[in-house]
Amino acid sequence: MVLKNMKLGIVGLPNVGKSTLFNALTKAGAESANYAFCTIDPNVGVVAVPDERLNRLAEIYKPNKVIPAVIEFVDIAGLVRGASQGEGLGNKFLSHIREVDAIVHVVRCFGGSEIIHVEESTDPRRDVDTINTELILSDIEMVERRIDRLKKQLKGDSKAAAELELLERIVKLLGEGIPARLIQLDENEREIFASVPLLSGKPVIYCANVAESDLAKPDEENEYFKALVDAVSGENAEIISISADIEAQIAELDEEEQRLFMQDLGVNESGLDKLIRSSYRLLGLISFLTAGQPEVRAWTIKKGTKAPGAAGKIHSDFERGFIRAEVVAYNDLMEKGSIANAKEAGMVRSEGKDYVMKDGDVVLFRFNV
Repeated sequence: MVLKNMKLGIVGLPNVGKSTLFNALTKAGAESANYAFCTIDPNVGVVAVPDERLNRLAEIYKPNKVIPAVIEFVDIAGLVRGASQGEGLGNKFLSHIREVDAIVHVVRCFGGSEIIHVEESTDPRRDVDTINTELILSDIEMVERRIDRLKKQLKGDSKAAAELELLERIVKLLGEGIPARLIQLDENEREIFASVPLLSGKPVIYCANVAESDLAKPDEENEYFKALVDAVSGENAEIISISADIEAQIAELDEEEQRLFMQDLGVNESGLDKLIRSSYRLLGLISFLTAGQPEVRAWTIKKGTKAPGAAGKIHSDFERGFIRAEVVAYNDLMEKGSIANAKEAGMVRSEGKDYVMKDGDVVLFRFNV
């Protein structure tokens, strides 16, 4: 079974700091230059999700290896006004967005003329609107094609009729400039909606790229950041502040140097930590843990996942032949110091198919195929 990693697509106008941020997050060396379209092919980097619980478990189990959960970051070339009609590098890069779980929209929130802005001025509200408009225009084109196909297969097909009704409502709202992610849907409509890969339907983390001097208190010091917050306040989106240049410097330091460097800046977490925390919150994700002699490992699942579904994250056979899950809460295991002590204290539970997994569950799945 191939495990699917969470995939975040980094988008924005040219020269807002996307590739600088990508390089810092992944150390993957994507080209970064002071001109538009320096990123010709989407760069992909895999980043480990920091999780101190794995280190603590490793102290108890002494495994051969420790495997964290991972996130894939995709650095997508800078979009410009008219991208949905092929301007710049156009539709090729819009298609890459369809493959990601969420969008990290990097917005320039610093002034100065040293780095050229494609619109020749810094205006977060305009920049957000430009990207959203291109995603919406691309969605309208795709939905209209789907509507045309559905009209040809309508005869006696109630499912097609329900989808057509929804898509006609969606295309009308898109035409009014409303991103698909803000359209209210009932349960049946959500099921249909999930089968339509709309770019403007992707969850969004707005990532304000601020100057170093504004990083500690962007909401107090930075007018551009305030404008961004105001522009997207009506959306169900995450908003974080980073300094791509600072992240690039942090990426070159060891753990202790990073801590001291951030302390000097007046910040208590890196941009990567902020981004990962926001992405888990936005997408409704949690991690469960497996621990033993071969390996200690974190697995990412959706909140509300039941035990068999979590077992299937490890291997399809685990889900198919699920018998039970032996579960102990991470904090309880740490309190007792060993799985044997936790069992003796009655903290290890046997859970069945209806058990809903919790963040930090340390699990052993029993199965038979």
